[in-house]
Amino acid sequence: MTERLQGIRRASLIGLWGNAVLAASKIGVGIFADSLAVVGDGLDSSTDVVISFMTLMVARYMAKPSDKEHPFGHGRAETIATSALAFIVFFAGAQLLVRTVGDLLYAPAREIPHAAALWVTGVSIAGKLLLAWSQRWFGKRYKSDMLLANSRNMQGDVFISAAILIGLFFSVALDLPVLDPVTALLVSLWILHAGLDIFRKVNMELMDGNTDRDLYRAIFEAVRTVEGAGNPHRARIRKIASYYDIDLDIEVKPYMRVDEAHGIAVRVERAIRGRIENVFDVMVHVEPEGNTEENESYGLSENEILEEEKT
Repeated sequence: MTERLQGIRRASLIGLWGNAVLAASKIGVGIFADSLAVVGDGLDSSTDVVISFMTLMVARYMAKPSDKEHPFGHGRAETIATSALAFIVFFAGAQLLVRTVGDLLYAPAREIPHAAALWVTGVSIAGKLLLAWSQRWFGKRYKSDMLLANSRNMQGDVFISAAILIGLFFSVALDLPVLDPVTALLVSLWILHAGLDIFRKVNMELMDGNTDRDLYRAIFEAVRTVEGAGNPHRARIRKIASYYDIDLDIEVKPYMRVDEAHGIAVRVERAIRGRIENVFDVMVHVEPEGNTEENESYGLSENEILEEEKT
């Protein structure tokens, strides 16, 4: 198993056990203290347990080498898992929203939650801060969108727990137990927003999209360093886990020998790999200078990037 996959596995185990302890504590204390908001926070932490277990399994699957059915490897499993993470988070928020609305509309008058709810929520904030930091640290070090998404989810959990703590405090201070389910309602909306935000970001990768113009600039700058390579165009970048798959066309002098044109393409590939980290593959298509073709697949050209910079 590579160092990257070992790091993802380590982060997943930290998230798994940390969230399991927090979830059990909040659900147990929330039931004892009669606090719907704390129970809801515990259910949210339970989804984090599922997410951490999922990332653990994905890390093992990603370690499999390329095969004839998966020539690009199994790295896209991380993208699929991140998408599933978004749906799990969204479902948890929807469940809490339905339960909270029902409690507000149909439940009998509630009593003031027990003070234990305040203590377990405070401990949860500290624990979630540590877990979010660890997931972000591992995610940045190993360039894992899945861990970074989990970190964002846990950062949201910190704000959720803080909102619950404030709601519980005012429930006790103002003798308004209705503030507890109202806080739970706000928590559910936050969870729904977090799920949608994670899915929006991972959807770009699922659709083989890329909005990072700095990567395209690096490609065109690399081509300019290779003598004989001109007019880089139809450049396309897609992401496979933490790696980039790059296609582009270049133009060379007409009547150049095939081996000479091939040598230029090889030097272009090396130049790109020297400027961009984590390149999975570079496919350079060679065309004669001045060549024009109709109905080519879409890709960015150096001129388009320059025009964007002017505007």
